[in-house]
Amino acid sequence: MKIANNNQQEEYKAFLKNIREERDRTSNFAKLLFTVVLAILVAVIICVTLVENNFFVNSASQEQITEANGFFKFSRKQRKNFEVPFSPRRQNILLLGVDSNGDGADLWEGTRSDTIIIVNVDPKTHSINAISIPRDSKVYLPENKGVQKINSAHAIGGVNLVKKTLKETFGIKIDKYIIVHDEAVEKIVDAMGGIPIYVEKRMKYHDYAGKLHIDLEKGNTVLNGKQAVGYLRYRKDGLGDIGRTQRQQWFMRSLFEKLHSPQVITKIPDVLNICHTYVKTDMSFYELSQYAAFARSVDENKIEIATLPGAPNQKGYISYWILDPKKTQEVINRMIYRDKPTLDGAKFKAGIMYSPRKEEEAQAMKEKFNELGFEVNMLKITHLSHTRFVANKNAVTVDFLNWLQKKMPELNNMQFVYDPTETFSVGSDFTIILAEG
Repeated sequence: MKIANNNQQEEYKAFLKNIREERDRTSNFAKLLFTVVLAILVAVIICVTLVENNFFVNSASQEQITEANGFFKFSRKQRKNFEVPFSPRRQNILLLGVDSNGDGADLWEGTRSDTIIIVNVDPKTHSINAISIPRDSKVYLPENKGVQKINSAHAIGGVNLVKKTLKETFGIKIDKYIIVHDEAVEKIVDAMGGIPIYVEKRMKYHDYAGKLHIDLEKGNTVLNGKQAVGYLRYRKDGLGDIGRTQRQQWFMRSLFEKLHSPQVITKIPDVLNICHTYVKTDMSFYELSQYAAFARSVDENKIEIATLPGAPNQKGYISYWILDPKKTQEVINRMIYRDKPTLDGAKFKAGIMYSPRKEEEAQAMKEKFNELGFEVNMLKITHLSHTRFVANKNAVTVDFLNWLQKKMPELNNMQFVYDPTETFSVGSDFTIILAEG
């Protein structure tokens, strides 16, 4: 990257030095800011938002994913051990959200996990990474269950089969889990008084057999419980499961913002009643309070999100998401093991995509990047929704964005997304999407 003048060059060197020092420095663990009751409320809401099961990495090795016969295997690469109890160690939490089998059916038996997110918690840097796993991902289920979509693991063998599948497919061990039933989403959102969100397009879909009815207008709105379920499950937009996964991530961010509202405290009794029926976990009351307190105090700018990369594939009447082994490994290395490349001498190229109403803002941003010595290799109109900062290269980190935000405050509060597929901007190291929502 070219730096405009000597002062900026020295400043950038200082930024790189601070990153290196921060990696070796142990920060104080977050205080427990709320009562245990409020902590459980927050933990459950985060489950619903980030959606479904919690897992933690507790392994002496990182598994390297390779492709063989269309499926994944892994070989071991030595890694530093993680400690076991919740403390200043990194952990992976699996959040699982399951669907309904109809009125009167058991809440947990035979239900599919339509949302799967791995949450990596790092108390030392006070940050959270979240990996969304598309529910249609094609995997081989353990115990001779054969080739299936990954969301069928819970329906076939419960949470134990889900944990085995994730361990044998990606090499990530699960220590704890939280399962949230679909009905909890509707009831908790209503109990909280709704969730404000920008609906990026007209959404209308009716599935009478599945009792799913979606009718949402484009624009800013406050979703009630039924609308929130429809928004999270909608996938009739050409993007399928990936569009749905993105909406879950946007919903997560809106929910995170709602958690900072003092009105949430008054909703505790209602939410606790919902949790008793619709949430299942192997975590103790104390563990839930620890996670909730941590999540409640995390800076939104320290949340990094990614979706396991791949491509859709149709086999007969069945549609799969075929994971890209190499890029999937890159995402896991970055999000779970927190691999960070050396940034010295990095030359980043920026891409800017903007909605028609944001043209003036985009032009001003390009000029500012040029002043800072960055090359802007793309500037074009888009109809994408939701403003965000997309890292296309592994070298572009949250630390880099935080440094950049000091130079360009207009980048503050942007959702950070890691996407090594360069979906939005080929040849750009990072892409800024300026949208209406």
